[in-house]
Amino acid sequence: MDINFKEIYGLAERYKPDMSRFLRDMIALPSESCHEKEVIGRIKAEMLGAGFDRVEIDPMGNVLGYIGHGKHLIAMDAHIDTVGVGDPQLWDFDPYEGYEDDRVIGGRGASDQEGGMASMVYAGKIIKQLGLEDDYTLLVTGTVQEEDCDGLCWQYIINEDHIRPEFVVLTEPTSCRINRGHRGRMEMKVTTHGMSCHGSAPERGDNAIYKMAPILMELKELNEILKNHDFLGKGTLTVSQIFFTSPSRCAVADGCSISIDRRLTAGEDAELALKQIRELKSVRESGAEVGMYGYGRPSYTGVEYPTEAYFPTWLIEEDHPVCRTLTDAYGGLFDERPEISKWIFSTNGVSIMGRYGIPCVGFGPGHEDQAHAPNEVTWKDELVKAAAMYAAIPRVYVNGYAGQMPCNTKNLV
Repeated sequence: MDINFKEIYGLAERYKPDMSRFLRDMIALPSESCHEKEVIGRIKAEMLGAGFDRVEIDPMGNVLGYIGHGKHLIAMDAHIDTVGVGDPQLWDFDPYEGYEDDRVIGGRGASDQEGGMASMVYAGKIIKQLGLEDDYTLLVTGTVQEEDCDGLCWQYIINEDHIRPEFVVLTEPTSCRINRGHRGRMEMKVTTHGMSCHGSAPERGDNAIYKMAPILMELKELNEILKNHDFLGKGTLTVSQIFFTSPSRCAVADGCSISIDRRLTAGEDAELALKQIRELKSVRESGAEVGMYGYGRPSYTGVEYPTEAYFPTWLIEEDHPVCRTLTDAYGGLFDERPEISKWIFSTNGVSIMGRYGIPCVGFGPGHEDQAHAPNEVTWKDELVKAAAMYAAIPRVYVNGYAGQMPCNTKNLV
């Protein structure tokens, strides 16, 4: 294989200050979901400066940067929206001014997951500088609204932009391990109905909150017996919110609703999860309604792309050509075998592979436990390792594995 891994890694190390500067620039631009316009513009400018062949912003607001013109379309993805900062008093430094020393860069989005974007852009520069183009086109995506609704951006890219890569590298934080899947999830709602009356004579009414009480206990028991999977782990559910309707504090409640965070392991899907709750004795006896939430918030460009709050499980085999591509690239660059793992949280892979069957694999700088936490940081040496990996992956794939890809890959749920 005609790849000078040492040269790739050396150039990535040389670009460490540039990646650090670019990451700090992104952190300094607040970019919560649906408010990403400024950071998208900053990324586009950096891509153009790095020598990308073409850079576009699609109608939803995702930035799409292309390198090369070969027949094998390979994508690498980073969502560039962030959550909010939470309680500012919990931060030791300003989350947008950020923090930097010899080892780390701090700020909201450092690990989750603008660090992945910094590494991808400089991987593109390395590819150009070292002449690593081959029979592939590399698509680097900076995607929006993932924190609000993971995978929605890729529903749009696949369905509306009509882009379907052969595989996608997700650059969410993995501590520079190779992640080959994660559980899916659903946002569910259960509602009970009653009849209001004056609180001084509750026997005249029908209290919807009391109807919810046995449902809550059965849900707690259901969580204990959900399916387990050797690699992905156990399916889970938890009640995350509770709401009520009532004419006043001096009245019987006529409505009660709960939100359920349902995590889906391999072999579980939306139909199964809804059925499990609808068949609970307390749900049937109370006549409770069970359903899924939807999402329809417009992007920063004004595009509304409604979807149901269902995010399917995905899992790729360790010996899949895509997983082997990353394993080979890692071994060539770092002269050791990588650790193979999974995410606990959810990623855009819920759409890419979970909905559409396009193979996904993960490798990213930063640590999962930094996500959504105060004093979020990422590590400069991981930015370098990730940039080297992203620069090497396309040619490793084209030279070694492109001909081995199955014709009809589908998700393994």
